[in-house]
Order: sequence, then structure tokens, then C-alpha cells
Amino acid sequence: MTMTIAQAKSQVAGTSAANGDIRIKSLITLIDTLTALVAEENVELAKGLPASRLKQVDEKNRLAEIFERTVAECAAGTTSLTVRDRVLREQLMERILKLRAAMDENLVRLRAAIEASNRRIEAVMQAIREQIAAVSPYGASGRVAAARAVSSGTSRSA
Repeated sequence: MTMTIAQAKSQVAGTSAANGDIRIKSLITLIDTLTALVAEENVELAKGLPASRLKQVDEKNRLAEIFERTVAECAAGTTSLTVRDRVLREQLMERILKLRAAMDENLVRLRAAIEASNRRIEAVMQAIREQIAAVSPYGASGRVAAARAVSSGTSRSA
């Protein structure tokens, strides 16, 4: 049985469509995993944990890099994510919107965590400056400060 050119094209299109569906499903899984990680990170940031102590950072960065690479390949035309299945296309768009919302929240929470860290650092630095100033024999001009009144606890009774 010989295959016509139209049948061959149809089979190739069906195979590439199936491969496209697999790529889309894989991308949806990646997006779901990334969204879950970002949501988990957002919960921890909401508790006031410093961004540097979050366990999700490395995995989030790894998955985000894969996602960004996929998007860049699509933009460059080296990868096609043509979705013929309407339901699958809607699932992909829904997941992208959820990821975007989670990332927007993440950005706000990370900025707040950075600001809180900066305030803590500034408070520590101010305390150090005050402590140094209290024990330094030099004034702000760099000259020896006026002698401070110091009480000694010596007793004259002997």
C-alpha cells in the first residue's frame, strides 16, 4: 500500500502536533512547578523571613532559567509552541497568567524583604557608630576630645 503525498503530510502534521502537545504539556508542568515554588516562597516572605534564608531560591532560579530559555527560543523562532488543541491552549494561558500573578507578588515581597534587611543593617551600623563614639578619645574633628568626667571608686579610708 503506497501513501499519497497528502497522507504523508497529514501524518507528519499529526506527529508534529503530537510532539507539540507533549512540549506544551511539559511546559505546563514546568510552569505549575515554578508557580508552586514562587507561591511557597511568597508565604515564607510574608512571615518575614529574609530572602537569603529561603530554600526555594536555587530551584526557582533553575526553573525560571529553563522557562526563560523556552520563551527566548519561541521568540527567536527556533522552537514552535503551536497549540491546535483549544483546551490545551487555554490551560497554557491560564498557567502563564497564574505564574505572572505569583511573580508579581514575589517581586513586591522580595523588595519588602530587601528593605527590611537594609533597615536591620542600618540599625546595627548605627549602634556600632554610637558605641565607637562613646569610647573614642577623639571627637568628630579628629582631635582629642575634652576630658570626660570619670569617677573613680577609690576609698580614702585607711
